[in-house]
Amino acid sequence: MASKGAQKPDASTLPPDTLGFAQRMFNAARTGDSTLLLSAIDAGLPVNLTNDKGNTLLMLASYAGHADLTEELLNRGADPNRINDLDQSVIAGAVFKAHNRVVHLLAAKGADPRLGTPSAVQAAHMFGRADLMEVLGVVDGDIGAEVPTPLAMYQVKQ
Repeated sequence: MASKGAQKPDASTLPPDTLGFAQRMFNAARTGDSTLLLSAIDAGLPVNLTNDKGNTLLMLASYAGHADLTEELLNRGADPNRINDLDQSVIAGAVFKAHNRVVHLLAAKGADPRLGTPSAVQAAHMFGRADLMEVLGVVDGDIGAEVPTPLAMYQVKQ
């Protein structure tokens, strides 16, 4: 196991065919090609495979709003709490993109709405998504002073 702070392996050392296959899988997640992606996972592709930015297949499918694919990835063991290299969570991305069904699926499978920067809770607050506060389990103290309110984001400083 690599120690904390260790460099990532250099993907450029992989064979071109392997890199091409991985790229096809990431594209399948983005475009919602469930048939291709799920058959590869069922054949042994790691469900938590990450790209060069730390985005998982689940993150790419969720961010693109592919709810059915998101559900199937979760059912196959995709980790709803993985954070990418920019400290972004899967559920915060779904909140940001207003993919409500995806947010509900992720929350039901244990996605932590307080992970990442901004967290899903913070994103819902910043974008005035009061409709998601209950599903995210927002409690007093979740929204600190550092999180702008929806109105504060649009006020002109005098």
